Amino acid sequence: MRLVIQRVSEASVIVEGECVGAIRTGLVVLCGISKSDSNAEADYLSDKALGLRIFPDHAGKMNLNVAEAGGSLLVVSQFTLYGDCRRGKRPSFDNAAPPEAAQAIYNYFVDKLRQGPVRVETGIFQASMEVRLVNQGPVTILMDTADWKTK
Repeated sequence: MRLVIQRVSEASVIVEGECVGAIRTGLVVLCGISKSDSNAEADYLSDKALGLRIFPDHAGKMNLNVAEAGGSLLVVSQFTLYGDCRRGKRPSFDNAAPPEAAQAIYNYFVDKLRQGPVRVETGIFQASMEVRLVNQGPVTILMDTADWKTK
């Protein structure tokens, strides 16, 4: 499972001209699911995302998590995070989970996040979405469960 997490001052997801999810201060979480992922990866990354201390404290040091900063999450499914560009010029998405399996794990991941202390908004799985955001900092963090499986 792969996440791209961006600290934002505002963000929204538009589908067919309609806003389906929006937050002010918080995190945009782009979420890709691989063929080998299970709910275990979603458990691990939901905990990491909620605990990630990337918001400034009173001294300006990145020391607060999203809940402590009074923020929310906007979670967007994005299979293209598993695009492999090593060969040719067209990415291969062979490592991405098939839609049915990906959606089940994505839904589980969102449900786990919703058990936490912050509001969670989402896009629409498999929809063509416009993600609009103001990256604050900019702060962008990459998380990949493949990294922790090998250590």
